[in-house]
Amino acid sequence: MASYVIVGMVGVLLLGFWKLQVIDSDKYATLAERNRVREIPVIAPRGRMLDRDGRVLVDNRPSFSVLLLRDDMSQVEKHLAAISDGLGIPLADLKEQLNNTKSLAKFQPIIIKSDASPADVAFIESHKTDIQVLEMISVQRRRYLPGGFLSHAVGYVGEVSEQQIDASNGKLRPGDFAGKFGIEQQYNDVLQGTDGKRRVIVNSVGKEVGPLPTQEAIPGKQIQLSIDYDLQQVAEQSLGDRPGAVVALDPRNGEVLAMASHPTLDPNDFAVRVSAENWKKLNEDPHKPLLNRAIQAQLAPGSVFKIVTATAMLEDHVPPESFTTFCPGYASFFGRQYHCWVYYAKKGPKSHGPTKLHEAILQSCDVFFYNVGLRLGIDRLDYYAGHFGLGHKTAIDLPGEEAGLMPSPGWVERVQHRKWYQGEVISVATGQGAVITTPLQLARMIGGIASGGVFMQPHMLKDIPVENVKVERFPISEHTVEEVTDAMYGVVNEPHGTGGQLKLAGIELSGKSGTAQVIGYDKMALIHKQKKFEDNAWFVGYAPRRNPEIVVSVLVQESGKHGGEAAGPVVRDVIKAYYDKKNKKTQGEYTAETKPPAPHTKPISARMTVPRAALKPEETADANARQVSERER
Repeated sequence: MASYVIVGMVGVLLLGFWKLQVIDSDKYATLAERNRVREIPVIAPRGRMLDRDGRVLVDNRPSFSVLLLRDDMSQVEKHLAAISDGLGIPLADLKEQLNNTKSLAKFQPIIIKSDASPADVAFIESHKTDIQVLEMISVQRRRYLPGGFLSHAVGYVGEVSEQQIDASNGKLRPGDFAGKFGIEQQYNDVLQGTDGKRRVIVNSVGKEVGPLPTQEAIPGKQIQLSIDYDLQQVAEQSLGDRPGAVVALDPRNGEVLAMASHPTLDPNDFAVRVSAENWKKLNEDPHKPLLNRAIQAQLAPGSVFKIVTATAMLEDHVPPESFTTFCPGYASFFGRQYHCWVYYAKKGPKSHGPTKLHEAILQSCDVFFYNVGLRLGIDRLDYYAGHFGLGHKTAIDLPGEEAGLMPSPGWVERVQHRKWYQGEVISVATGQGAVITTPLQLARMIGGIASGGVFMQPHMLKDIPVENVKVERFPISEHTVEEVTDAMYGVVNEPHGTGGQLKLAGIELSGKSGTAQVIGYDKMALIHKQKKFEDNAWFVGYAPRRNPEIVVSVLVQESGKHGGEAAGPVVRDVIKAYYDKKNKKTQGEYTAETKPPAPHTKPISARMTVPRAALKPEETADANARQVSERER
C-alpha cells in the first residue's frame, strides 16, 4: 500500500515539474526576465498641429520627467520624505502614486514628476550618491500659443486616468499624457505616437550591470488644420474680453477657418499635471472658461431664426409672398400683447408701419414674423428648422458638441407632459421661446441656405477627401434663395437695415442680426434692468451674396446691445480680413498695423491678449440658460 502512495506522490511531482517546465515555461521565463531587466521608457513626442498655410499652432518643448526606481522598496521608503521635500511633491501624493502602481513589476519605474524644474534637476544631480532611486528622462512637453489663442479648438493634454489606462490594452502607463479636450482628444491616436524603451540588465539589488538593445520611439503624426491663423487672430482680437464665440466656415467644403470662445483657458497649464485645487477652480469659475461656446453654448438665436421662418413662408406659400402686415410696434394674440423690438428703441420711430417680407428681414420686424409663424404653424417651422440642422449636432470633429433644441408638440408632450399651445409658435417664429442653438449651427444653417440648400459637415482638418465629408441637401427653390439672400444683403447694404454700419466697399457682405432676450419685458420692468439680464447679441454674416465663400457666426453674451451693433463688427472684421488676404493686400499677414480701426469700436491691438482677470462675474451669462421671451432684433 505504501508503495502505491510513494508512486503516486512521485507521479504528482513529475506532473508538477512537467507543468512548470513545459506548460508554464513562457510565463515563468517572462517573470524571470522582468526580475533581471529594467525598462526605461523613451517617450514619443506628439505630432505638431499646423494651420492651413503650414504655420505651427501647437508643438513641443524639451523637458525632463523624474522617475522613481522601485527595485528596492526599503530604499524608496527610506528616502520618500527627502524626495517629497526636494522635489516639492506632497508626501501624500507620492504615497498615492506608489499605491496606484502596486500591480506593476517592481523593476518598472514610475513617473513621479512630469516636468522637472531646474531646481529639481539640481536636487537629483547633487544627491546621486545618497538617493539612488531617482532618475531623469528626456521628454517633449506640449507648447501652445500664449494668451489662450485657439485654446478651445486645439484643446489640451492631461495625465491619463485609470479608466484610460485600463482601456488602452497596455499602451498607456500611470503618468502618461493623452488628449483630454478639443482636437488633442479627437485625434489623440494620430498625434500620440508610440513610446520606445531603453532596456538594461540589473542585478538582485537593482544595480545596472549591462545594456540591452533599445527600442526607438515612433513620433506622433503631424496634422494640418483648416484654421487660418490670420483670421483666427482677427477673431480673437475683435471679440476681445467679451464672453462669446466666433465661428468662421467655408460653406463650400465645411472647413472651419476660425473658432474662438471667450473667456479662454491656457492649455499650457495642462501640459503638466494640474492640481485638484486648480481643476476645481476652473470648473466652479462663473465665467465658464472650460466651455467651448462655439459648439456648446445653447442659447436662443433671436432674429437670426427669422431666416428659417422666411424660407418656410416662401417655400410653402403660407402666407403668400405678397403678404403685408401693419406694425404699430406691437400686436395682440390670444388676449396678450406682444411687442416688436422697435417699440422699445431708444431713438427713431416706434413702429415699422406697413411691412412686407423684404422690409421685415431688413428691419427685423417682429410683428410681421409673429403673423407668419401663426399661419405656418409649429409643425412646418419644426420641419424646416430640422432640415436646416437645428436641434441636431453638426458632427464636427470635436468632442462635446451640443445639439441645441427645436421645440415641437411631440417634444412638449414627451418632456413637459402637456399639450402644445398655439401661442407658443409666436415666440419660436422670432427665435425665442424654447428654441436654442449654437454659433456653429447658425453658421452652417445660413451658409447652407445661401448656397441653395447644400449643408456641409463642418470639420477642423484641411483637405479631407470629399467622400469623407457628409453633405446634406435640402431642396430650396431658386426664387426662395434669391429673395432671402437679397434681403440679407439688404440688411447690410440698404437703408434701414439693422447692419447698415457694417458695409464694406467692394464686398457683398450679407447677413442677419439677432438680439435675444434673457428674460421677458414684464419681468424686466419688475426687477429693473441689471447687467446679468442684458440681451445676447448675434450676427451671422457671409460673402458674397449667393454661393458664399465664407460665413461667420458671432455671439456676444449679455452685451446689452443689438446684434448688429455688438456682434456685427466682429463679423465685418473677419470677412474683411479674409478678402484682404485673398486679394494679397497684406501679403498674408493681417495685423492692426495693416487695417484701420472701426469708427465705433476700439482699435485692435497688434498683440492678442485675453485678460480673464478683467472680467466680472456679473458680466457673463450662463451659457445654458433657457431663453423664454419674445423680443429681439
